[in-house]
Amino acid sequence: MKSNRFFSTLRLAKLSFLQYALLAKNITYMFLMGTMLTLTISCEDDDTDFSAYTLVSAADDDDDTNGGTTDNDSIFIAYHGNSVTVTNDKNGYVTTSGADVTVTDTESEGTMVLVLSGSTDDGSLLVYRTKKYTIVLNGVSITNADGAAINNQCSKSLYLVCADGTENTLTDGISYTEQSFDEKGTFFSEGQTYFSGGGTLTVNGNCKNAIACDDYITIEDGVIINVTTSTTGTNGIKANDGMFINGGTLTIDVYSDGGRGIRCEGRTTVTGGTTTITTTGNCIQETVEGVIDYKSAACIKSDSIFTMSGGMLTMTSTGDGGKGVRCDENIEISGGTFIAKTMGSDDEAKPKAVKSDTGIIVSGGSFTATVKKSWACDNGTESEIPADRLTIQGTPSSKTITKKSVLITY
Repeated sequence: MKSNRFFSTLRLAKLSFLQYALLAKNITYMFLMGTMLTLTISCEDDDTDFSAYTLVSAADDDDDTNGGTTDNDSIFIAYHGNSVTVTNDKNGYVTTSGADVTVTDTESEGTMVLVLSGSTDDGSLLVYRTKKYTIVLNGVSITNADGAAINNQCSKSLYLVCADGTENTLTDGISYTEQSFDEKGTFFSEGQTYFSGGGTLTVNGNCKNAIACDDYITIEDGVIINVTTSTTGTNGIKANDGMFINGGTLTIDVYSDGGRGIRCEGRTTVTGGTTTITTTGNCIQETVEGVIDYKSAACIKSDSIFTMSGGMLTMTSTGDGGKGVRCDENIEISGGTFIAKTMGSDDEAKPKAVKSDTGIIVSGGSFTATVKKSWACDNGTESEIPADRLTIQGTPSSKTITKKSVLITY
């Protein structure tokens, strides 16, 4: 278990919110969870300010007084088909039933690192913990036909690290067995979740969301995440309190009717990375208080503000009434490369590349919005003049604004 590759991957893994010093016997290594670019606005409806996650080390983690984390603090869980091997569980936190693993630690004040490897077609990981902790995906494949592959029932921070150079896969089934705990997707977390590392994570959602979090999600530089939601699933990524894309490579493919690539009930922020989202599903007819309405598929649906200041975001929606970005508040683009395209019909609902209830504001970067039907941009106005449907700040180097195509470059 203590291979050179494992320790080197942890050395290279980077997280922007936490510094964990992992000191192995005769080998000193560290992976950094540094500081995200200063945020002046904390997540809506979240009890944790982002500033609380600047430069937190293992020695500062709760009341851990050993001055750091050694390999003795890591619990190694290796999946072998219908069974698992658990190593270094000194305190008896882990119980198993076949390849279903439960980790229960509701009293410990120290750090915890769970290192997952191996493969199972009928297994899972369920974690109960009252303090923040880390999961390292070190070349693991987990399929759970009747529930979440990984279920984090901890309301504190979860740092999910994909070890450098590893391929990791999580898959659920088309139906879940009813449980006493929530499991809203293939990967589900009660607490805020930070994805990082230099490996690849593939998440397949066949029943509900592929990735779901009841708090906020942050994606950091280096990690590669591939998300697919089948026709029987719902959304690619579902976050309650916020979605922050700071780096990495994120690819989302959603095939479900009415499905969203990213569904966020809080603010959505893109500052870096390369994100590609595709939806192919059609809209769904809904009846609310006797009124028929339609829920369209969308690459991004945000209930709060959407902002982009860097990175590259490419969105394509091909189903009837599909949307690129659908936002209840402002959509503000100040940097990066933003591309939204809808190719679907308008039989039941009107497709829009960029739709905001309050305003579309472009002040920097590159902005492209194109549609096959209806309007490229819709900021809530009833004006038939294309230029009235968004706000341009500053002086772009070029701009073309028509009903079906908006191209702005600074």
